[in-house]
Amino acid sequence: MARYHTTPNGNIPFTPEEEIARDLEEAEFEVVLLERAKTQYQRDRKEEYPTIEECVHAILDDDLDALQVKRQAVKTKYPKE
Repeated sequence: MARYHTTPNGNIPFTPEEEIARDLEEAEFEVVLLERAKTQYQRDRKEEYPTIEECVHAILDDDLDALQVKRQAVKTKYPKE
């Protein structure tokens, strides 16, 4: 598919060099998106893991088992790829 520069005087087609440069940019962007998708579970988990405050309370209240149950539920919900 041909790409164009939009100008007040109409569309100007990309040169072959510009097409190649744009193709490379798009390929690099795809790699970034794929890499980001591989670690999406980490961002999802972070939002649902117990907070530091909850962890401290669990330690002080000797309730680590309940804390581990919460953490495991999040890990199960958002597994690694």
